[in-house]
Amino acid sequence: MVKILQLFTNEGQIVIALQKGDPKAQRYFYDKYATRMLAVCVRYLTDQMEAEDVMIEGFMKVFERMDQFKGEGSFEGWVRRLITNEALMRLRSRRHIEVDIEAPEVQYQTNFDWADTSLETDDLLLLIGKLPTGYRTIFNLYAIEGYSHAEIAEQLGISESTSKSQLHRARGLLQQMLKEMESLNRTTEAMENIKKQKI
Repeated sequence: MVKILQLFTNEGQIVIALQKGDPKAQRYFYDKYATRMLAVCVRYLTDQMEAEDVMIEGFMKVFERMDQFKGEGSFEGWVRRLITNEALMRLRSRRHIEVDIEAPEVQYQTNFDWADTSLETDDLLLLIGKLPTGYRTIFNLYAIEGYSHAEIAEQLGISESTSKSQLHRARGLLQQMLKEMESLNRTTEAMENIKKQKI
């Protein structure tokens, strides 16, 4: 691995080598980005094995389409978009997104104060993973990947207003789950304090 690292000291060199189909560059690139891209796939698909399968398919697409990268913008961002598209294609093939798009509206007022809490990133990702597929997909695309509602609408074949509505509902559901988690944590803390007092 040390020798491979010496060959690629910057992103430009990696891109050129990948565009030439260099197997060493492909190996280096995979080793460097696999963990990050797997995390992207897991956010959409939740099942680890399926996410790994989609990630590998995504990397194959990256290697096949290297001639399409024109050096405009971030290379990693370009790769993330290809990997995300691969995850969305898998979801569309199961028709899960379309089913969840018509999910019933969450019945409470949304308050975004929850975003300022001390919630750890892993805990937030765990909560996002529990969202219905349609909610989770749109939340990931908008709040994490940075897609606009127009881009999401085009990607998923829905209207912009549907995308906005689903995002609002996803945030509301996350807020509810966060409140439940905080309530559970407070109860656990209280029980621990009671045990300590008895000792």
